[in-house]
Amino acid sequence: MKPAFDVKSARLDVLAIRLHTADLTELEESLRQRTSQYQDLDIMPFVLDVQDFEHPESLDLAAVISLCARYGVQILGLRHESETWAAAAARYHLVFSRGDAPGESKAQLKPSQEPEPVQATVISSPTVLISTPVRTGQQVYAENGDLIVTGIVSQGAELIADGNIHIYAPMRGRALAGAKGDTNARIFIHSMQAELVSVAGIYRNFEQDLPDHLHKKPVQVSLQDNRLVISAIDAE
Repeated sequence: MKPAFDVKSARLDVLAIRLHTADLTELEESLRQRTSQYQDLDIMPFVLDVQDFEHPESLDLAAVISLCARYGVQILGLRHESETWAAAAARYHLVFSRGDAPGESKAQLKPSQEPEPVQATVISSPTVLISTPVRTGQQVYAENGDLIVTGIVSQGAELIADGNIHIYAPMRGRALAGAKGDTNARIFIHSMQAELVSVAGIYRNFEQDLPDHLHKKPVQVSLQDNRLVISAIDAE
């Protein structure tokens, strides 16, 4: 007899929301303004990053989750460097992920990753150069600078930079530029095969191949009028 269900591994695209205020009125106003910039929020789960709050008592977590849901932002998990938040996550049936303290690098739940350990590398420098392949499950974050990658970026790998991202190889993972809100940041890709690209929090994921003039071709990704634009780079 066939079993009622099977348990299999699955990849889930997840973005993180870093919360900076406990003021619900301020949060609602920000949600009202910013959700119009994002597409398909109601089909994307989010992790709520509460690193700015020391204790669970300093935040009305139930109200925050409810308010986010009202604007189509579905909270799947909670992230904080302290284990004291694990009980709060369990109370609301959320996945808990231990985030890193500043300057540290540990396995943690990051945007667009599964709720399981990943190999994360954080580098603070004006320009970060990665000359080796970035494998599935790896994450590289160029803090306060640009990121240059000359090796292949595998599916399931993730590149994050506060500035621009340059990839001089096939790009099959995720690239998030302007991570701290720089709307002038850009992504340059030698061979466009990405799962997801994002600039200043405005993202697009790809369930199907791009048109022939963009798929596996050199492209740049930028923001124009709060809209993500992917355009071919003419090398001739």
